[in-house]
Amino acid sequence: MFLSFGLTTPAAAEVVGNVDVDWLGNDIVVEAVADPKVKGVTCHLAYFERGLIDRLQKGNWFEDPSNSSISCRQTGPIEIGEIDRSDEGEDVFSERRSIIFKTLRVKRIFDEANQTLIYVSHARDVQNGSAKMSMSTVPLFGAGVD
Repeated sequence: MFLSFGLTTPAAAEVVGNVDVDWLGNDIVVEAVADPKVKGVTCHLAYFERGLIDRLQKGNWFEDPSNSSISCRQTGPIEIGEIDRSDEGEDVFSERRSIIFKTLRVKRIFDEANQTLIYVSHARDVQNGSAKMSMSTVPLFGAGVD
């Protein structure tokens, strides 16, 4: 795991699960990520991590696939700090998936009209964008967000 930090420090992830998928050492890693600006929301991010044998067999030593899945839930009383309310949202988590170019990101977007937080996991690549993404929402019932 290579953590990447931008101008603001995204949340740190904690590995909570590791599922072996084959004899080549490939795994599905499950991480918990608490939103650093929204207390009471935790996202669980699952992604594929290539094993040593797979890397030796197929080459492309320094890169993992872009596939990811995300599920976010209220895990305590919600308290929203100063969040970006633009349609671009803001990074909650960022982790490198190759040495130079590819990053797995989680962005939070606030849907003010529906009082919902939207979390999108996707890969960001300098050269080749990816359509692989996953989305999860957390409704803010009674959270008193203005």
